[in-house]
Amino acid sequence: MSSLQGLQRVKLVHNKKYKRSGPKSYVYLLQKWGFEPTMPGPYFQMQKVTQSGKHGHFHKFGGKATTHRVLAKRKPGAASGSTAAADTGEVTADDQQNDSEYLCPVQIGTPAQTLMLDFDTGSADLWVWSTELSSSIQSQGKSAGHTIYNPASSSTYKKQSGSTWKISYGDSSSASGDVGTDTVSIGGLAIQNQAVELAKTMSDQFIQGAGDGLLGLAFGTINTVTPTPVQTPVENMISQQDIPQTAELFTANLGSWRDANEPDKGVSFYTFGYIDQDVVKASGQEIAWTPVDSSQGFWMFNSESAVINGTPVQQSGNTAIADTGTTLALVSDDVCKAIYAAIPGSTYDNTQQGYVFPSSTTADQLPTVTFAVGDNQFAVQKEDLGFADAGNGMVYGGIQSRGTMTFDILGDTFLKGIYAIFDQGNTRFGAVTRPETTQNTSAPPS
Repeated sequence: MSSLQGLQRVKLVHNKKYKRSGPKSYVYLLQKWGFEPTMPGPYFQMQKVTQSGKHGHFHKFGGKATTHRVLAKRKPGAASGSTAAADTGEVTADDQQNDSEYLCPVQIGTPAQTLMLDFDTGSADLWVWSTELSSSIQSQGKSAGHTIYNPASSSTYKKQSGSTWKISYGDSSSASGDVGTDTVSIGGLAIQNQAVELAKTMSDQFIQGAGDGLLGLAFGTINTVTPTPVQTPVENMISQQDIPQTAELFTANLGSWRDANEPDKGVSFYTFGYIDQDVVKASGQEIAWTPVDSSQGFWMFNSESAVINGTPVQQSGNTAIADTGTTLALVSDDVCKAIYAAIPGSTYDNTQQGYVFPSSTTADQLPTVTFAVGDNQFAVQKEDLGFADAGNGMVYGGIQSRGTMTFDILGDTFLKGIYAIFDQGNTRFGAVTRPETTQNTSAPPS
C-alpha cells in the first residue's frame, strides 16, 4: 500500500439493529425525495396550510397563509384515494425506516472521538450527534449505544460563528444545529479544519437511527449550511491534496449478508483517493465510465433503457442517480410493470404500497434485469430483487415505483451488483460488475 500513500479500505460495519421493512423503507424515500406516489396505497402527499406572522407560526389571526406538501397516511378503512381530513393521519417515525444498513467509523477531533456514520451519496452534509442536544435526547442516545461528539473535548475544534444548518425530510422529520471545524479522519486520511455540523435539535426519526450522524458524499452545492455552504469532506481531501490529483475520487463496494460464501465474503468498504484494482481485476472487465451531470448536486447520469430478460424498455432522455443513502431502486412504472410481469406469482400489494412476489421463487425463475449506466448495461443481482419479508409467503421487491419523480434512484439494490467509482475530479461515474458464483435467493430474514 506504500504506493497509495497509506490510503486504505474503509470497512463498513453491518448495523446489527437494522430490521428490513419494505413499506417503511418506501415511506422514508417518500419523505427524503418528496415525490407523489402513482401507485395505490395508504401514503400520499397532501397540501397543508400554515399560518405565520409577527406573532409566530400557527397564529390564528393575521400574518400570511402558506401551503406546502406533506406526507400523509390514510386511516384503516378509508376509501382508496380519499384525501379527506377525516380519513387521514400523520406519518410518524414508526411508519418509516429510520435506520441504515451500513455504518462507517469516522474519527473526529483531538484526541479522536470515533463515531459510526451513514455514508450517503445523496446528500452533502456531515452532521453528528453532539453535546449541544438536550440532556434528555443525549440520555436516550447513550442508552441506545450512540457516541456523542463533544467539541469541548477536542483541542482542534473551532466554532464557526454565525453558521447554522438544517436537514428536513417532509413535515415532521428534521435535524438542525450550528457548525464548527475539526480534524476528521477517514480511512487513514486526516482532513484538517473540516466543517462538522453539530446537532442541537432532532426529531424522532433521527433519534431512532443507529448511526451517530451522516457523512454526505454528494456535491457541495446542496450542502445546507447557511449563510455560506461549507466544503464536503471529499472537496477538502481534494483542496488539501490528501488524495492524489490523478485520483480525486472515492469508490463504494457494497456487499451483502447473502454473499458470505462468495470469494470476497460479501465485504463492504469505501476507498478514498484510489481504485481497488483487486476488485476491478476480479470482475474481468474494463471500467465503464459515463459523464455525470452534477448541476443538481447529485451523482446523476444518463440511463435511457432497462432490459428485462433480453427485452429492452426504452426511456429516451431518462437519467438516474447513484445513491448509497437509498436502500431500494426506484424506477418508472413502465419498468416496474415489465419487471414484475416477468416474475411468476408477483402482484402489487396496495396495503404495503409495493410489488411483492413469492418467497419460494428460485433464481432461475427470476428475470435478468439490467439498467443503463450511460452506454453500458449493469445487472441487478437476482438475489437483490427481493428486499424484505412481506408476510404470507411473499417478499417485498427491491425495485419499486419512483412515482412522479422524473429520474431513477439507483440505491443499494442496484449498487450491490457493481463496484461503483465516484470520480469527482473528472465529474464521471464508473462501474464494473461484482461477479458472484451463485445467487443466494433465500427469503430475507423477517
